[in-house]
Amino acid sequence: MHERRDFLKASLALAAGVAVSSASRSFASTGSFPAGVVYTADNPGQWAAKVGSHAPEVTKAGKTITVATKHPMSEIHYIVRHTLVAENGTVIGAMTFDPEDKEAISTFELPNDAGSRVYATSFCNLHDFWVTEFTL
Repeated sequence: MHERRDFLKASLALAAGVAVSSASRSFASTGSFPAGVVYTADNPGQWAAKVGSHAPEVTKAGKTITVATKHPMSEIHYIVRHTLVAENGTVIGAMTFDPEDKEAISTFELPNDAGSRVYATSFCNLHDFWVTEFTL
């Protein structure tokens, strides 16, 4: 019985890995994010009026990347998190915010192997997941 459980766990892990790998290849081949799941300045979907306060803005100074989301922060509506992800899927860094924070700004150091394309994400507790892609 124990071996059967191990087999099922391994099978589920393998299936999840294949699904993630397929999704990554699909994104790489189309260059677009799934509509209604991920929002960008160019494809804001239902949140077109929210682009200015939800799409992360990126500035680069040497190997330092600053991500800012110009969004008011309140207990009922705030930016939850920034994440910086390299084109190969490696998370470079992440910053979680509290509603009490005055602003949603985070700073990350780029590793040497970040690649040429990087994604900055911003997650709003009411208006979903936003991504800004940039090239180094």
